[in-house]
Amino acid sequence: MVFEWIEQYWDALVLMTAEMAPYLLLGFLIAGILRVFVPRTLYSKHLARPGMKSVIKAAALGVPLPLCSCGVIPTAVGLRREGASHGACTSFLIATPQTGVDSIAATYSLMGLPFAIVRPLAALFTAIFGGWLVNKYTNKDEAMEDKDSSISECAHVKAEETGLLQKVKEALDYAFVEMMEDVGKWLVVGLLIAALITVAVPNEWLAALHDYKLLNMLIVLAIAIPMYVCATGSIPIAVSLMAKGLTPGAGLVLLMAGPAVNSASMLVIGKVFGKRTLWLYLLSIIIGAMLFGLGIDYLLPGEWFAVKSGITDAACHEEGIGIFSYICTALLLVLLLRALFAGHHHHHHDEELDACIIYNVEGMNCSHCAANVEKAIAAVEGVEHVEVSLHEGTASIKGSPNEADILLAVESIGFRANKSK
Repeated sequence: MVFEWIEQYWDALVLMTAEMAPYLLLGFLIAGILRVFVPRTLYSKHLARPGMKSVIKAAALGVPLPLCSCGVIPTAVGLRREGASHGACTSFLIATPQTGVDSIAATYSLMGLPFAIVRPLAALFTAIFGGWLVNKYTNKDEAMEDKDSSISECAHVKAEETGLLQKVKEALDYAFVEMMEDVGKWLVVGLLIAALITVAVPNEWLAALHDYKLLNMLIVLAIAIPMYVCATGSIPIAVSLMAKGLTPGAGLVLLMAGPAVNSASMLVIGKVFGKRTLWLYLLSIIIGAMLFGLGIDYLLPGEWFAVKSGITDAACHEEGIGIFSYICTALLLVLLLRALFAGHHHHHHDEELDACIIYNVEGMNCSHCAANVEKAIAAVEGVEHVEVSLHEGTASIKGSPNEADILLAVESIGFRANKSK
């Protein structure tokens, strides 16, 4: 009995991974190309003007970017300090973590074309709605006074001097190293949980609630809002729950609310952008998720959103999975293993550590967070060199900067720092 359960669990895990692998790798590659070849000045240039035009542009720019709910906050703060409007920043905060080219591709692989279309559209319109609310009901500069705008100034000259081959290398490094380190852990967690749900949760548990569509969504909201799950990691969980009887609309609610909000990101948004913005941010995500979820359940054909039968029938996992999918799966596993076990980098030799000032940094959850902290500290006067370790939660600084300036630089992008004793 136990061996049969383990075999079913393994088959379900292999099937979902093989289904997603080719699309994930393609999505990561496109994300790397966007990161390196799209100039950052594009964002601040189009988001600076107040009004709905900048809100719509922020939502449209945020949808394809593969940033998680914690990594997007420093990016949004940086955009704000570069002149982006308050509503545009909120729109960017809502749209970006819900989707990304990688998660859209993975959504198509496991959930089909209708879900892959509805998901980014829901993120787009929810973000526009949230940006409109913030522009209408908050003060323009709430909680974003320019304490010292120079802390976010950082040279972008190097990007202009970089050759094509170097840019390609940077794109591949971002796609298959940085993104794997960010998404890898949560993707693995999502797949493990999804396979467990597929095998261990009796079909009748959620099937009994299938007709109570609004209740389905409220239950999912109560679970999704406090927990952390990335846009890609949420997909196999939603698929497994839908296979057990969760409505497609409630599945969309999980895909929207799970990646966009969690307890850590809510604390930072409240501190950096203000409590009123935080409440409007949450309200817009909840309303948008519920409206689009109800639209799927009541207005669109149910067969459009039916999960693939093979995903829930582990015995059929050999059928329909070609050699290309298995090659992609093997490559994905190699990259995931490298990200999970080779992530402890940026270590200093003992003599180098002795020459550094060490600061503990709280709140970093991904390499985007660490990169933003590193950039903010590097811009402080007196800093000669800085290296930030995500895994150790530290910033090692060479030079003679003012401690207050370091703390201000880190706090201005939503994190907390203190000098190591």
